Amino acid sequence: MNKAAYIVLFFMLLGSHSIFSQQLGDALKAKDTLKAREIDPLRPSKAAFYSAIVPGLGQAYNKKYWKIPLVYGAIGTSMYFYIDNGKKYHSYRDAYKRRLAGFQDDQYQYLDYSRLIAAQRFYQRNRDLSLLVSIGFYVLNIVDANIDAHLIQFNVNDNLSFQPEVYTNEINYKPNVGLTFNYKF
Repeated sequence: MNKAAYIVLFFMLLGSHSIFSQQLGDALKAKDTLKAREIDPLRPSKAAFYSAIVPGLGQAYNKKYWKIPLVYGAIGTSMYFYIDNGKKYHSYRDAYKRRLAGFQDDQYQYLDYSRLIAAQRFYQRNRDLSLLVSIGFYVLNIVDANIDAHLIQFNVNDNLSFQPEVYTNEINYKPNVGLTFNYKF
């Protein structure tokens, strides 16, 4: 068998279930037994509001409880680094100020003035970056709750289908493989 025959066989096996089930459904003319769920247009904004008030509350509102530890882990870790870098920045700044005042008995007596200034800049930059990352995770928490609430209401049913189709070419009678996109009203 050549390569084209394997491809045709693959798509025939893949699409046989949906093709036969469509023919059976058309023959029986069964009605749709699924009831349409009501769409709450305020659900995404409620989820975003809840996440803005308390991080993770929007995820709980959407019943995605597994995301709550991720939210608190991300925001908590970045806030830890913000506080830690802030403490180190103030420590080096206080040591530099004491050195300028004439005291030599600080914990950084092995560092000269330029190293104290460089350490201050380093920890200040890291502190500011940690704050930006914390704000970014907070905003990401709100956006995630909003998008998740939108996607919960997304309608996925059999009226919209994507399936392979095998048909023969009328000129040379070779099988052609194609994909069809169907939407039933």
